[in-house]
Amino acid sequence: MNRMPAALASASSRTRRRVFTLTFAAALVGVLALAGGASADLWTPESGGSANADSIDTLYKLILGVAVVVFVGVEGALLYSLVKFRLRKDAVPAQIRGNTRLEIGWTLGASFVLVILAIVTFAMLPGIRTPPNSDRDGFVTDVVENVKNASAYQPRPPNGRSLNIKVNGQRYVWRYTYPYPKADTPEHQKVASYVELVVPTKTTITLDIEAQDVAHSWWIPALGGKMDAVPGHTNFTWFKIDKPGTWRGQCAELCGRNHADMVATVRAISPDEFETWLADKKTEIDESNQAALARRTEDAKEAGDAPGSDAPSESSEGPTPSSGSSDTSEAP
Repeated sequence: MNRMPAALASASSRTRRRVFTLTFAAALVGVLALAGGASADLWTPESGGSANADSIDTLYKLILGVAVVVFVGVEGALLYSLVKFRLRKDAVPAQIRGNTRLEIGWTLGASFVLVILAIVTFAMLPGIRTPPNSDRDGFVTDVVENVKNASAYQPRPPNGRSLNIKVNGQRYVWRYTYPYPKADTPEHQKVASYVELVVPTKTTITLDIEAQDVAHSWWIPALGGKMDAVPGHTNFTWFKIDKPGTWRGQCAELCGRNHADMVATVRAISPDEFETWLADKKTEIDESNQAALARRTEDAKEAGDAPGSDAPSESSEGPTPSSGSSDTSEAP
């Protein structure tokens, strides 16, 4: 005898589907929560590298704590109401039209929480935005020249002195220009490096962040919040590292097909080591420029000796290589 298939799945089949759905959802949530690149310190921002990063992390934890209390209270009351007042057979629920005291109470409570959070935020904001002075045994720095900018805040220590480094984002590498040999030295004659930013410890570092081609975003999580690099516009940030170490980050703005390769590294060394590093880098750049100039001169002579060549003379050569450029091993 022919039989019609069951209209509804069996109880065991429904149970297996439910278990699979719950397991898949839990696994998906776990993968998202434990994603290393996106989770930072899992629940809070990374910190431990700079004072402003520590302040950001502390403020985040305070707000997160209040948010958790509010979330648990609201969701707890919701779940209690769902269970306590769930639909029952032949039961008539109480008809409640409103509770003025309760409504006024939770409105005032929410307002009080917002006011407290605003007070705490604005009390901590100056310490996040304004850098401290360098330590006495830090690297010797100059007074930072004021940059007039109508839409960005330039961090300045109380004494106005910091190691001011220019960060230039270009596809797909970061270039760092130091105020060395002197702050008023032309840009193309200053020491510069790529990828790795070397800084002295116990010294306030201020960054002028720009972009050469498209929008980028400077982000070293353990040293503070990210800052956009926009063509034709200067943004600012700062950090101060107390102990030697290395911190990594990368461009946080989709800037092209090789965006993932645009990494950044900050290496902090002692002030004495940093002074030696600057001098060595300057010597290395000068030697590379001299070698390049000698090679160009030799190539021009060889081209001029060739029969029938119309090679330009030395006086018609293009500009000599910039002494502010990095060595070829660092260039993109």
